[in-house]
Amino acid sequence: MPLDLEGLAQRHQIVGRRPELRAMAACLVCARNVLLEGPVGVGKTALARAVCEGLGRGFVRVDGDGRYSEARLVGHFDPPGVLARGYLPELFVPGPLAAAMWAGAVLFINELNRMPEGVQNVLLPALDEGLIQVPHLGAIRAEPGFAVVATQNPAEFVATGHLSEALLDRFELVRLGYQSADEEAVIVAQEARRSPDEALIHDAVALCRATRTDPRVRRGASVRAAVAIADLAAALDGDLHAAAALALPTRIELADGREGAFELFLAELEKKNRLSPSGAPAPR
Repeated sequence: MPLDLEGLAQRHQIVGRRPELRAMAACLVCARNVLLEGPVGVGKTALARAVCEGLGRGFVRVDGDGRYSEARLVGHFDPPGVLARGYLPELFVPGPLAAAMWAGAVLFINELNRMPEGVQNVLLPALDEGLIQVPHLGAIRAEPGFAVVATQNPAEFVATGHLSEALLDRFELVRLGYQSADEEAVIVAQEARRSPDEALIHDAVALCRATRTDPRVRRGASVRAAVAIADLAAALDGDLHAAAALALPTRIELADGREGAFELFLAELEKKNRLSPSGAPAPR
């Protein structure tokens, strides 16, 4: 039965993204693994959860970390139990990979390109053959429905690495970029907790979108920042400047890291977008 993308999007409050939903669903129906590439805050996790729910697949999440170990991903034997009784199967504690394989679920790896190379390599036999070998336990075979959906930020992001050609060859690529201003405004209205008015939503979205194209910014703000600005501005009697000063420093990266650079940047950004500190249009 074909996946009801519209119903799925409504249940999960997904704005737009129909081509990406369709592409992901097609990959998983065909037992293909999916690599979602896009900047922070474009909804990669939300899309993966929605498609897995729509297909009736379990969802096992792992967050990429440079200190993540192979044993943590696959699983390990309980040390006290091994000392007392030896390597018995019931003493094996499954990691996310083993758990997803046994359950025929989707293993979702957030920011795979932050994982150490050794951990990435553990995935190869699971992706190729649905099989991994665990010392003292033997073979773990994947049940039908097992697949890997991984995300990666673009290579220019800090603390990210490149995936090997061997690993990339096992994935289908779905790219997610930033959405249109209108779609981002709908997301802000949907996600904000303080019910900001339309003008505040428009200005919050405009400010965040401007950071993505400004040459002084290495990493721009996502729609998540716009939600925070709109919420805070509504709580601060419409003071967009104060809201942006709270929300943006942790969500953008300036090329100039000197003290005071952010305050100057924000003032110039507001002036360029014709916004006064209160959020009202600045006089021309």
